[in-house]
Amino acid sequence: MAGPTLARRLGTGDAVVVGLCAMVGAGVFVAFVPAARAAGAGLLVGLAVAAVVAFCNAVASAQLAMSYPSSGGTYLFGRRVLGPWWGFTAGWGFVVGKTASCAAMALTFAAYALPAAPPWWSRGLAVLAVVVLTLANLRGVTRTAQVARVLLATTLLTLALAVGVGLAAGVRAADPWSGLDAPTGGVLGVLQAAGLLFFAFAGYARITTLAEEVRRPEMLGRAVLVALGIAVVVYAVVAVVLLLVLGPALGDESAPVVALVQAAGAGWASPVVRVGAAAASLGALLALLAGVGRTTLAMARERDLPRTLASVDPVHQVPDHAQLAIGAGIVLLVCLADVRQAIGFSSFGVLVYYAVANLSAFRQPAEQRRWPRAVNVVGLLGCLVLSVRLPLTSVIAGGAVLAFGIVGRAVVLRRRGT
Repeated sequence: MAGPTLARRLGTGDAVVVGLCAMVGAGVFVAFVPAARAAGAGLLVGLAVAAVVAFCNAVASAQLAMSYPSSGGTYLFGRRVLGPWWGFTAGWGFVVGKTASCAAMALTFAAYALPAAPPWWSRGLAVLAVVVLTLANLRGVTRTAQVARVLLATTLLTLALAVGVGLAAGVRAADPWSGLDAPTGGVLGVLQAAGLLFFAFAGYARITTLAEEVRRPEMLGRAVLVALGIAVVVYAVVAVVLLLVLGPALGDESAPVVALVQAAGAGWASPVVRVGAAAASLGALLALLAGVGRTTLAMARERDLPRTLASVDPVHQVPDHAQLAIGAGIVLLVCLADVRQAIGFSSFGVLVYYAVANLSAFRQPAEQRRWPRAVNVVGLLGCLVLSVRLPLTSVIAGGAVLAFGIVGRAVVLRRRGT
């Protein structure tokens, strides 16, 4: 059933900024550490694998978004191309996975902003960040894009400073590439690293979930590829410098970019890096909130979630009830969650989401296609392989929550008699 529509206020540049805000920060300030633990210096290979899978997913998402320019991303695409059950599986995986991502970003922000504070202080600050950015999203998507520009610029300047300091100092790890030819954990370790690093690349989904608010939907493909390309370059540069300066010890650091400037003898830069890391986390959280709220809106329109979540604010034209519900869920997770476990859980849900996207793109008719089907096959297989190679606890938890949603939908449909 059709409901109120969202306003088309975003330009292509706005879409790129929102997508980059969701990507830049997650990998640099969170995901490199567990990836290095899984693969050592082989995380560079894992990064390349994650980038290839992300490219395939981005191509599929962009192709679908240009054909179906409405809120909901792969939830909508799966319903239109494959059927309601496929759409629900993608949407549910996205909502629960990205809700966990939001909690991880809020906790990361607090950890960098208050590095020596008691745990309850950090969690309190994380809750405050969720509340403030939820309110920012409720003020309208153009305000979201404006705030995202400021946060993205701050993040990129901070990373440029850290990389510049790391290269200029001339400090090098004794054996920075140790394990590159025979990675820690072998091939399976590299695949686990790729799955964890995929958490960093998944931000371009924010662009396709905003399809109903972009003035020129036909430009979504360009926005997705530009944002992903910039993010890959940023991650690759930072990863190489981190390994050059820290070497295999990267996997032992809780704040790798701060450790980078300290190892380079530039302790004065540590507070600046912490501010930049906090800004990156806030930027990712802001963009994530927008994307999850809009997928929730789309699912509620189709009665896969309570209909009250389909509400659109008449003044600001944003999914107000969905945004408030997601914000409340994130606050709960912030009070209970562990950042590193949230990364694996999030990756599992989002890899399921993109597996459906690749299958949907594969099934599109020839007149809607812009890339060969082989790209979709590579993307689909990549998503499936990486999802099962995540840490076992993440796979079990993600599978259980996914099954809970599917069984719940089956029960609701049976009660409705449909």
